[in-house]
Amino acid sequence: MNVRHLALFSTIALLSLLQPSCTQPYNKNYQAEANDPKYLHKGIRLITDVIRHDIFSPPVASRIYAYSTVAAYEALIPGYPQYQSLAGQLNGLTPGPQPEAGKEYCFPLASTTALLAVGKKLIFSEGNIKEMQDSVVTDFQQLNMPPKVFDRSVAYGNAVAKHIIEWLQSDHYSQTRSAPKFTITTKDPARWIPTPPTYTDALEPHWGTIRPWVLDSANQFEPIPPIPFSTDKNSDFFKAAKEVYDVSKALTDEHKKIGVYWDCNPFEVTITGHLIVPTKKITPGGHWLNIVAQACKKANKNMIESAETYTLVSLAIADAFISCWKEKYDAQLIRPVSYINLYIDPNWAPFIETPPFPEHTSGHATISAAAATVLTQLLGDNFEFTDDTEVIFDLETRHFNSFFEASDQAAMSRLYGGIHYRNGNEGGRLNGREIGKYVMEYVKTRKN
Repeated sequence: MNVRHLALFSTIALLSLLQPSCTQPYNKNYQAEANDPKYLHKGIRLITDVIRHDIFSPPVASRIYAYSTVAAYEALIPGYPQYQSLAGQLNGLTPGPQPEAGKEYCFPLASTTALLAVGKKLIFSEGNIKEMQDSVVTDFQQLNMPPKVFDRSVAYGNAVAKHIIEWLQSDHYSQTRSAPKFTITTKDPARWIPTPPTYTDALEPHWGTIRPWVLDSANQFEPIPPIPFSTDKNSDFFKAAKEVYDVSKALTDEHKKIGVYWDCNPFEVTITGHLIVPTKKITPGGHWLNIVAQACKKANKNMIESAETYTLVSLAIADAFISCWKEKYDAQLIRPVSYINLYIDPNWAPFIETPPFPEHTSGHATISAAAATVLTQLLGDNFEFTDDTEVIFDLETRHFNSFFEASDQAAMSRLYGGIHYRNGNEGGRLNGREIGKYVMEYVKTRKN
């Protein structure tokens, strides 16, 4: 080889080192790195942000979370043989598509894909979800997995999402969109009437007809009944309303903080003169899923354990809303603000805004107790955590010694806020615990 040929060979060798190879090596550890719950936490949070932006009611938001988390779980479990499908355990859910035998997948990518695909189907701002999907895709692309594995995993996640979307179309939700509005056709003084400041129509009066996820019916666990209505000053009902009134007159700073912290009103309205200023907040279910994220991170839960936790909590919350809403529109009980204005003090107003639906039972108390029951069984009875959910609304963090301490405080917040009688809170608290316990007894995520 002459000097010229030697120089040319050296130049080619140098360029081959500087340029990417056609057979670029991929990250051998991408599977282990993908098994990181941060992708799932990010996906759930993205859905929460869109729910808040689009102002979904708390019951509707719970439906979005339930279907989205089930999709994430179902797309993930083929990579974790000790876990089993929820098909045959959840009402109407049949076995879904399976990965192709002998082919490699990244199931955390499939799971996150399914999560966001179902979320996108159920919200209004699809453009926002698309941006979020692109963000998550970028996160996984940075793991440098083989392109065929990447594409195959995304395709599998979308196939699972399609199966879940077909399932959800039979849950009676679409029929509730065109069902008659709740109307006041009687002068029964015990019956709910629209409340100030906006006097909005009753919210989701037909939610009790939605197909439950785990419960066999909306009536499976019936809450304690409301106190018999009366305007007699010696009656238990008058005393219950008077307690709300008296508590409101003696609120401490701590009571006010608790009332505001657990308000979770997705569309709070402040009226100043002719100016109406809305504030979009996280729904009660979204608040508890944020607690799930914080608890899973503290407990160092991996991807599948986190997916399991999100799914079971979401199922309990969703069924708790159905049970609670069925009772609300069966009882149709008057709210404290209406009763107090009519029979105690015409100028009284609650500390927080009364939501537009009947009083009995408390939705906050019900879903919080259901979520706390599931979390307690999964993570322990004395699990301490600091909740930062409301920091984005300029509120302080709150520390809790257990999930039940948090859920009981959420229930009491409605008395401090002046929007529920104590009996409505207690009825919801007991009912939610029953539902959460049943979900944990009936739904089996692990094979052993």
